[in-house]
Amino acid sequence: MKNYDFSPLFRSAIGFDRLFELADAAARLDRAEQTYPPFDIVAAGENQYRLSMAVAGFTDDDIDVEVRENTLTVTGKRKASDDEPTYMHRGIAGRDFVRHFELADHMEVTAAHLSNGILTVDMVRNIPEAMKPKRIEIKSGEPKSLPKAAKKLIENVSKKAA
Repeated sequence: MKNYDFSPLFRSAIGFDRLFELADAAARLDRAEQTYPPFDIVAAGENQYRLSMAVAGFTDDDIDVEVRENTLTVTGKRKASDDEPTYMHRGIAGRDFVRHFELADHMEVTAAHLSNGILTVDMVRNIPEAMKPKRIEIKSGEPKSLPKAAKKLIENVSKKAA
């Protein structure tokens, strides 16, 4: 993967530093970390998402799911056992892993379940009311008079524009 220099964009883009850091981190990811364990991400609705991860051989005590600062981290660490069998062939991968997923703003993890070797993590995007689009009613007739401070502000802007 090519390396990109985002420093010119830092000079003209304000507040996008997290986006550039994500792109830079994606370019540096180890290929092995990207493939184990395999996973799917599904849009389950307009603002609902589901992460399904194949974790055969792990129990719910072996897996930790944590959200911190918009990063979902799934860690699998198998506990050593005294009665570990002697394998003639081991085709089911059971190595420890750590997977990181960057979450968009306002994403919230709502549940995690482990069933039949599949870890399922449900997420929902909760957009605050203040950030949702709102429809402004258009009224007919003359507008009500503005407060004096607002009138002065409009006059000052009009004078500067002229």
